[in-house]
Amino acid sequence: MDRADAEEWIREQVEPVGAIETVHVRPWATVMRVPVAAGVTWFKACAQVQAFEPRLTGELYARWPDRVTEVLAVDEVRRWLLLGDAGIAVRELGNPPEAWLEALPSYAELQKGESAYALDHIAHGVPDLRMGALPAGYERLLAGELPLAINDVNRLRDYAARFTELCAVLAELDIQESVQHDDLHLANLYANDGRFRVVDWGDSSVAHPFSPCWRRSGSSRSSNGLGPDDSWFRRLRDAYLEPWGSGLEETFELAIRVGWFAHAIAWSRQRDALLPEARPDFDRAFRIVLRRAIAQTPE
Repeated sequence: MDRADAEEWIREQVEPVGAIETVHVRPWATVMRVPVAAGVTWFKACAQVQAFEPRLTGELYARWPDRVTEVLAVDEVRRWLLLGDAGIAVRELGNPPEAWLEALPSYAELQKGESAYALDHIAHGVPDLRMGALPAGYERLLAGELPLAINDVNRLRDYAARFTELCAVLAELDIQESVQHDDLHLANLYANDGRFRVVDWGDSSVAHPFSPCWRRSGSSRSSNGLGPDDSWFRRLRDAYLEPWGSGLEETFELAIRVGWFAHAIAWSRQRDALLPEARPDFDRAFRIVLRRAIAQTPE
């Protein structure tokens, strides 16, 4: 990204009232803070690995303006976004489970609505992690370099056939695949004027909508003191499932099980796009993701 070009584009959209500051530079995106008279806006330049994000975010905002980041401008060719301020991250509010109790049904409604656009999202580069694509994704995962001991790699290899069977079973349970955020945690849910907005759609895919990722954020012991047996887990699950219909508890559990592998497959795609020198840092977190998937392998 050329900084001068980016600043020129930003100034075509808004009138900064102070210095434009780089907040962070990551292999997958650069974010800059742009002060304006009304507060602050945010510029994001996406790397090629998430080139789909500007268009996806713009499409979601057009259809769900009260639930996602406000989009002020998009440049699809240069993979640039200019975003309004989303408010305060629920992390800064102590990650109260009540926030997730309100936000998750809203997110589910968005997913239900976006199922009609699933093929269009895929056509515009959103990664395809639908049930029919996951077995091939699993094979690509196994073919890549994994930061695991050989016995863990073999455990994943031995599970390949069973994973394919579970994907087929889940596909028959008639929940339409849709956009799936895949990084819905306490730093990507924002509160503003009594509404909650989901931000940062760069890890998204088109997949089974029931993701395990929010499950470890809405009732995380590390962030709010709740343990895995707390009744909030069930309350949040039921709140999320309510827009989808009744009697979906078993489908949900199977989708969560399969979803940990889909999450690992998505991470492997991100890893493949990194320069070799960036992979050791990435692998520390990737190893955790893989171990969560491995934990799903016992029958």
